[in-house]
Amino acid sequence: MSDREVARVIERHSAFLAGRAGGARAALKFVNLTGMDLGGQDLSDADLTGAKLFSASLVEAKLVSASLFGADLRIANMTRADMNKCDLRGACLRGAILTGSNMVEADLRDGTLMRHRPGESDELVTFDEEPLATELTCAIAKGADLTNARVQNGFVMQTDLTDAVLRGSSFSGANLANAIMTGCDLSGADFSRANLSGVQLQGAVLSGVSFAGADLSKAVLIGAIIDQTDFDGAKLEGTVRARRIEETGQSLQHLVSEHGVWVDSAAKRGRRADLSALDLSALDLRSVNLSAALMNCVTLFDADLEVAALAMADLSLSDLRRAKLARSDLRGVNLDRATLTGADMKGALLGPMLIRSDKQQTWPASLFRARLANVDLSGADLTGARLREASLIGANLSDAKLTGADLSGADLTDANLEGADLEGALLTGAKGLTRH
Repeated sequence: MSDREVARVIERHSAFLAGRAGGARAALKFVNLTGMDLGGQDLSDADLTGAKLFSASLVEAKLVSASLFGADLRIANMTRADMNKCDLRGACLRGAILTGSNMVEADLRDGTLMRHRPGESDELVTFDEEPLATELTCAIAKGADLTNARVQNGFVMQTDLTDAVLRGSSFSGANLANAIMTGCDLSGADFSRANLSGVQLQGAVLSGVSFAGADLSKAVLIGAIIDQTDFDGAKLEGTVRARRIEETGQSLQHLVSEHGVWVDSAAKRGRRADLSALDLSALDLRSVNLSAALMNCVTLFDADLEVAALAMADLSLSDLRRAKLARSDLRGVNLDRATLTGADMKGALLGPMLIRSDKQQTWPASLFRARLANVDLSGADLTGARLREASLIGANLSDAKLTGADLSGADLTDANLEGADLEGALLTGAKGLTRH
């Protein structure tokens, strides 16, 4: 179809959606729309069964409940597209860009599509002469929302799902070999019998997930939240998981002591502590000095870090649930994608760190996409902190200093902001702000 013909179909479809006279549901079955720009168009409920949308642009398009059964969406750009309840059975999304897309309750199960031609036998629709199968191989789906999506037996190999939401989704029997799922929320998802070999799950939430009979060989689980997770019958050979300090043959006391020398001598003596991927749960680390330490993917569940010095430390993708961090020095810290649910951070310092240089530069604390649900941050200093897309649901921010903080896209639902100073704070797209 020509651009003009497609524009006419969309115009009539808009009238159909609005209930106006002359409207008609868009029927684009098996139509070749290769490379076409459909960005921002509302194609909700449209019939795109078997349509060829190879390399098409569907950026911010609305495809709610649309039928894309057996569609060719290879290397299509579907950034921030709304595909809520979309029928994608048998669709090929190989190499597609799905960053920030809404695929809640989308159906990505297997599907077989036959094309009927009068006077001829039915023809099996294939991609590059291969049988039809739902495929998300090598796609980019960072931050996509696949809550309650159905992807049973689908191919999702080598796909980048960083920060994606997969709560309650079904991936049973799917092939996700070597997929990147860093920071994903998989709460309550079903991955039974799935191939997850080599998958990266650093900092992912795996609470209530079923991995029964799944292949997790060589999967990386450091920093992941494993709570009521079912590994019954799962293949776990070579799986990378957090280790206790005693398993490494090192002494925590010695590491901390050497780090103190390293800090005091401006890195001329001693040795910088690297506690990355260690399990330090429930340890007493009060008043410890681990400023600028490497603690990526560390597990500090229920640990006591009150009045600790953690300025400029790298705690990204770490498990800090219920950690005690009251009055701790976290200036310039990296807590990106860390989970701090229920942590005590009363009076903590999370402002910028002054970098000694001729220009007197500052380094802000970074909490990008950090999970801070029900955290006590009362009286904390979060001046200039980067809290973009952080979850602060039910957090206590009373009397907190948030001047100049970046809260764009953050979720502040039920957060206590009484007495909080938000002067100059960036609140674009922030959710749950009912007052202040």
